[in-house]
Amino acid sequence: MAGELVPVDYFRELGHAEVCREGRPLEVDLGCGDGSFLMEMAECHPERDFLGVERLLGRVRKVCRKATRRRLENARVLRLESRYVVEWLLPAASVSRLHLLCPDPWPKVRHHRRRLVQVEFLDAVRRVLEPGGEFLFMTDHEEYFLWAEEKVAAFGGFERLAWDEDSFFYPKTDFQQLWESEGKSMWRLRCRKSLNADAE
Repeated sequence: MAGELVPVDYFRELGHAEVCREGRPLEVDLGCGDGSFLMEMAECHPERDFLGVERLLGRVRKVCRKATRRRLENARVLRLESRYVVEWLLPAASVSRLHLLCPDPWPKVRHHRRRLVQVEFLDAVRRVLEPGGEFLFMTDHEEYFLWAEEKVAAFGGFERLAWDEDSFFYPKTDFQQLWESEGKSMWRLRCRKSLNADAE
């Protein structure tokens, strides 16, 4: 399973068996960058399957090499835009945890429409999460955090959960390590789809 996931058809929803193995929870890392977070999670949780999503070819190849070198059979990467993957490719109720870590904050007001956290995206996130599944968002940009917090609250399809830095094993991304070395703080938002929510 290690390496790149190349769908047979990019214009249809993937089947469960295409994204993870039967009986294994699936975690998705949107914008996985150099794969440092993805690799550590896959090593720590061999009982789970992990899918990184990254649009840049060079990064995809780098992550694939890392997974192969570490012999991680539970980690793959898909070269596509994150929004498209969540809204069109991932099957309903297939993801146990979806991670959106350190995305581009698009700080200028005229660019806010480019931010990934929008109502349509949140609706798609809720669709792909299994009942009880979690959406975890982290950023160093306070204004984007407040924006995301407001969008999630207005959407109303999630239960807000506490997320302290030491709540559970959570390796740092390359961007997080860089920004923390510059003295920046990280803002965290953790949400859960209702346990009794019907799969859509």
